[in-house]
Formats: sequence, structure tokens, C-alpha cells
Amino acid sequence: MKPTVYVETSIISYLTARQSNDLRSMANKSATIDWWDNQRSKYELVVSEFVIAEASLGHPEAAERRLAAIEGIMELQATEPVRALGQELISRNALPEKAEIDAYHVAIAAVNGIEYLLTWNCTHIANATTRPKIEATCRALGFEPPIICTPDELMET
Repeated sequence: MKPTVYVETSIISYLTARQSNDLRSMANKSATIDWWDNQRSKYELVVSEFVIAEASLGHPEAAERRLAAIEGIMELQATEPVRALGQELISRNALPEKAEIDAYHVAIAAVNGIEYLLTWNCTHIANATTRPKIEATCRALGFEPPIICTPDELMET
């Protein structure tokens, strides 16, 4: 069985974004396309209703590209345990209140036993100071946290 990967919205955004002149954005887009083209077949991908909701926002043509990219990927639902863990991630200061959707991304992956959470959200999710707090909160509540990583980090050779 293939390892599972929760694909967070920032991945889909970089995958489908128009070219940018910002060097970091260009590098993230390139790494995302490389991972999508050369690595994703090694994994079972999942998204959630949160990813679909976020991908639906913004310019209609961009939203259409994002939604087309995740078409056919299994969608996980927000259950009561997901909502409870998401709220605990905030109340225990693993993530700030303003990052509520990010807490739900982590929670839905943890509750469903997803092995990896793939993201470019380095402000709140893939962050060296928040990761230990996220992991401790998940484990304190009986869930194994996903391995939080960027496409650069989730490369099999």
C-alpha cells in the first residue's frame, strides 16, 4: 500500500499559479510541479473539504484550475474528532487563532492517520517552532501527527 499524503491548499495554489517574478514563488512553483509530475504517483493523495473550500476562492479562472487539479482525489470530511482536535491545536497554542483553517488541515490529517501533510505554509504549519507543538498536542490527544513537509522534503530517490 502506498503512503498517504494530505495535499494542503498551498500546494495546489503553487501548482496552478501563473508565473511570478518573485524568486521564492518561482522556486516553490518549480518544486511543486516537479513533485507533482515525478513523485505523486508514489503516494495515495487526499484532500479535505477545507482544501476544496479554499481552492474555490478567488478569481474564477484560478479557482477552476485549482479545482481541476484536485479532481478525483479522495476528499476527507471534517468529523467531530477533527473539529475537536483543531480547536485543541488552537487552545493549546500550537497554532494561533487566526490560523484556524490550518489547524483543521493538521487535525483532519492526524485523525485520519495520514502519514504526510504536504504544504508550503511555512508561517503556521511547516515551521520549526510550531511543528513540535503540533506534534505534542496531537499525541496528547491520542493521535499520531502527520509528518509535515514541503515538496522539497518529500522526495524519494
